[in-house]
Amino acid sequence: MRHLLSTRHLSRDAAIQILDIAEDMAEVSNREVKKLPTLRGKTVVNLFFEDSTRTRISFEAAAKRLSADVINFSAKGSSVSKGESLKDTAQTLAAMGADGVVIRHQSSGAPQLLAETGWIDAPIVNAGDGTHEHPTQALLDAFTMRRRLFGTTGGTSGTTGGTSGTNGGSRGRDLDGISVVIVGDILHSRVARSNLWLLETLGAHVTFVAPATLVPFGADTWPAAISYDLDQTLAEVKPDVVMMLRIQSERMNAAFFPNAREYAREWGLDDVRFQALAPDTIVMHPGPMNRGLEISAAAADSAQSTVLEQVTNGVSIRMAVLYLLLSGDREALL
Repeated sequence: MRHLLSTRHLSRDAAIQILDIAEDMAEVSNREVKKLPTLRGKTVVNLFFEDSTRTRISFEAAAKRLSADVINFSAKGSSVSKGESLKDTAQTLAAMGADGVVIRHQSSGAPQLLAETGWIDAPIVNAGDGTHEHPTQALLDAFTMRRRLFGTTGGTSGTTGGTSGTNGGSRGRDLDGISVVIVGDILHSRVARSNLWLLETLGAHVTFVAPATLVPFGADTWPAAISYDLDQTLAEVKPDVVMMLRIQSERMNAAFFPNAREYAREWGLDDVRFQALAPDTIVMHPGPMNRGLEISAAAADSAQSTVLEQVTNGVSIRMAVLYLLLSGDREALL
């Protein structure tokens, strides 16, 4: 694997290999000394043109646990604020000897541009580009689902899968037959898009629920069911996973719904909707959460919530991705 830019063209075998390697990385993270010497002498640059807390820190922790040197680059306070182009920034990083670049950018397609132009001869990881994709978020979400539904050491799966004890828990498993309902700001969500492509590849069934104004044009051609009624969807689908999305007000230049109160009433996972879910339904959110708008405190803090697990699992997934890109067999996943 040369780069990780998208989940859309990631094969099932490639996705499962990343998830399985992440299982090994999770074991490392549970050790007293959370370190592997794998990337000693390598330099990973976190090139962030957008604000981020979870993703940047997660990639930094992942690289350091693999013994890489890390350079954190923020557009604010850098030459980018003086008008420096992406090309010049990339060539500067190349001159400094960057071995891998993790990039978050406000423009869709920026990571692919960086990967295809040859401005820097290093593996590129897309940490979120505009409203396009966020592949490692989708991978950590799938990893979290797989662990919750199938366990890590064997046993019986959740509501739709079979037994998993014969092959060592979740290792080697896809998400065949799992039902996932993704609710909220689909229009602006790169998380929703990456999850859709990956979940389809892994065999899950996806339903998007949102106000009509927050459903992208052309979404009816995507491999997902579209609904505008959350209560009806939850009653009919009886999902294994409910994923709530953040309302991305920073990307909105118009009123997409009348007010926050109406949004919470129609499309928020409030206490009543949460209590009506099956007791083994997983509740997810990529964060940061707007409590009381997208999700109630009771749902976010419940035993069914995986919000903090997603943060923990993000480090393991990103360790797996950096391992494959910087030291693993790059050809194995092409």
